[in-house]
Amino acid sequence: MAERVRLGVNIDHVATVRNARGGVHPDPVRAAREALEAGADGITAHLREDRRHISDGDIDSLTDLLREQARPLNLEMAVTQEMLAIALHHRPRAVCLVPEKREERTTEGGLDVVGGHNWITPFVAQLNDAGSRVSLFIGPDPDQIDAAHRTGAAVVELHTGAYCDAFREGRVEEAEAELAALRAGAAQATALGLEVHAGHGIDYDTVTPIAAIPEVVELNIGHFLIGEAIFVGLAPAIARMRGLMDEARGL
Repeated sequence: MAERVRLGVNIDHVATVRNARGGVHPDPVRAAREALEAGADGITAHLREDRRHISDGDIDSLTDLLREQARPLNLEMAVTQEMLAIALHHRPRAVCLVPEKREERTTEGGLDVVGGHNWITPFVAQLNDAGSRVSLFIGPDPDQIDAAHRTGAAVVELHTGAYCDAFREGRVEEAEAELAALRAGAAQATALGLEVHAGHGIDYDTVTPIAAIPEVVELNIGHFLIGEAIFVGLAPAIARMRGLMDEARGL
């Protein structure tokens, strides 16, 4: 029988709306609580260097909430000494190392583990020692997957943005090629003993083929769900996504 795919909900862009005006509304911690009540298996939050959305205070509160709920907080962070110190202080259940550039609107590509192997591996070791489960956010490239395995990370999260963009823009052949790369990458990572997650750019139209990849055990979805919640509410948006994920697995 097919296994259920876990859903991590990224609440960064609740904080984006709050920060557009300042003050305390809307509260990303409230969004996290409601997401868990609606069926999310965990919460993802990206503490960026420039603090453009999630703040240090949010991480404090989210850490408390997720421990109270006995659910995982997945802290997305750049591979910097500042972020390492924060992660070692909070010791979240999961840490996802991502590339980060100040000028980008969102994370544009996967981490270059091949080029940064000697720099990334010590971060992974320290986070492992602190009890956090480390994921590397990478493209479905065979060399990157091999390098990720050599760092000692337990998980890879495959960047699905190229597939989702090609699908939405009607570039059919490119979308099929990107989906094939995701399938091959998931199989390769699993064969190496890595757990496979996926995320970036996923919406109702693109989630089914990604959730159907048998090696994928978790999807992390944020921007689309927060945007959809403006129209239908967060709980219904999550419920529909959860339903599509389950249907993809024949559940």
